[in-house]
Amino acid sequence: MFAPLSAFETQAILLSLQVSLASLLLTVPCGVATGWVLARGRFPGKWLVEALVNLPLVLPPVVTGLALLIVFGARGPVGGFLRDAFGLTLAFSWIGAAVACGVMAFPLVVRPVRLAFEAVDRGLEQAASTLGASPLSVFLRITLPLALPGVLAGALLGFARAFGEFGATVTFAGSIPGETQTLPVAIYTSLQRASGETAALRLAGFSIVVSIGALVVTEWLNRHAQKGRSAG
Repeated sequence: MFAPLSAFETQAILLSLQVSLASLLLTVPCGVATGWVLARGRFPGKWLVEALVNLPLVLPPVVTGLALLIVFGARGPVGGFLRDAFGLTLAFSWIGAAVACGVMAFPLVVRPVRLAFEAVDRGLEQAASTLGASPLSVFLRITLPLALPGVLAGALLGFARAFGEFGATVTFAGSIPGETQTLPVAIYTSLQRASGETAALRLAGFSIVVSIGALVVTEWLNRHAQKGRSAG
């Protein structure tokens, strides 16, 4: 149980880290923008945007993966364009796995970011605007720093969700060793082999440690942000 990790296990862990970090590059910027719009925006159809953002939480992951395959697959409207114009194929590639993980993690990124923006004191922003700061400067120097704990919490939750994503990933990216066989997919694959139970347990243990670590740090960030608001 405590023997050194096998090449199969190491490959799955490293690939999961790669895919999860890549998914953050997609979800965090989009999550910050979406969280700000939902926190501050007043526009028709806002409820529909909120529903679409949270849809991956209630849809079966396999359905999300199927939708990605239809849209971003080689014969899909977006996937076909990317293939013909840029030679980029998302389906059944590690980039596709990152996209699937990012889509599934997106709601968990947006929620804490939105709450963080809603908690920012609007008076500070108005004071900065009165002193001549541009809207972009106010956002970068006032709003975003004050909301940073929420952004970090969202990024951590998104990373943990991406690290443990299975259904959408295996549907859209498949189970290709060294390419799309992330840790959850490797666990499932191990359980299909007669002698794979030990590897599955070790990989599951590693996944649990990562998830608990992300939740602990997220809770600390939330408490830190609450103390900061109370002190203010």
